[in-house]
Amino acid sequence: MGSAGTEPADGGAEPVRVGPGRVEPGRVDTVVRNPRPARWFHAGVYVTVLVLGATGWWLLLGREGSPSVLARATGVSDADLHTVTGWVLAALTLGGAVVGLTVGTRGWRAFWRESVRFRRGDGAWFRRWPAAVLTGRFGRHDGRFDPGQRVANLVLVATLLALVASGIGLALVSGGPTFVWFSRVHRWSTYALTPVVVGHVIIAAGVLPGYRGVWRAMHLGGRVRVADAQRVWPGWTERETGRRRDR
Repeated sequence: MGSAGTEPADGGAEPVRVGPGRVEPGRVDTVVRNPRPARWFHAGVYVTVLVLGATGWWLLLGREGSPSVLARATGVSDADLHTVTGWVLAALTLGGAVVGLTVGTRGWRAFWRESVRFRRGDGAWFRRWPAAVLTGRFGRHDGRFDPGQRVANLVLVATLLALVASGIGLALVSGGPTFVWFSRVHRWSTYALTPVVVGHVIIAAGVLPGYRGVWRAMHLGGRVRVADAQRVWPGWTERETGRRRDR
């Protein structure tokens, strides 16, 4: 027997344990989209980014003298909470890079390969996207990420790295032209990152009909219903499950 697991001898409906991209037999036909390490890393990043975004915008809007809800809940000032969370994100970024370059090279290579490869049909996908978020009739693509995800991946990585680097610079430098330069990079990176994060949260939450069910890709075992996966990632789903999408 393979290490992926076995079905119950009595033919019950309990799903077997399988790896990413494998269909899980059971009551609901699902496919594993993301493994546990990727889900935990994603959770750590998005929690810290949400805290940084909330405290950062609070400070940017000149509300430092009025504690935010997070500051009151934690008993830590918004400035200190922002700084501490920034160091946590820096540690996650460094840790993710170390793991990616050592034990997780295959996953990181796949992430970058899929994110930077753009295909001939991407323009058609983007033209259909505004209506597809409501109808679910997305243009076909064969990547692990859809064309919108690929753009978001690159923007998120670039702006997060800029924020981490400039944040470390602001913490280590006091005054002078270098501090001013770090401050500008930090501020403009925040402007660029915020709409992407907001859009990512809206899409990932599954509140848009076209993206209903995709939130499970990073939660509850990373299992997505095959029907949802076929709608959003048709080519990837066909490769991983051996099924052809009905036309």
